[in-house]
Amino acid sequence: MSNQAVEVEILGKLTRVNCPEGQEESLIEAAQDLDDRLREMTSKTKVTNEVQLLTIAALNCCYELKQTSKVSKNQQSELFEKVEKLSDSLEQALSKVRSAS
Repeated sequence: MSNQAVEVEILGKLTRVNCPEGQEESLIEAAQDLDDRLREMTSKTKVTNEVQLLTIAALNCCYELKQTSKVSKNQQSELFEKVEKLSDSLEQALSKVRSAS
């Protein structure tokens, strides 16, 4: 699969970024999300230094990703427990049916 160069705009600056073919729209959406976050942070914090803005945005994204990962792991663990209980219940039901036959 080849890479495609996509031009994105972040804080008024155009940047060409390579991405896998077929992923251009996702990259553009991600760039728009980053731009929105940076602009929102600029208005809320009055920080204008781009390096500081990008550092804060990167930390926020990492934090959100970590939180989402924790939630996903918890949900996966809960689902595994439910499947185990269901499996045990099925085994007990099958055992009763076999012994009744």
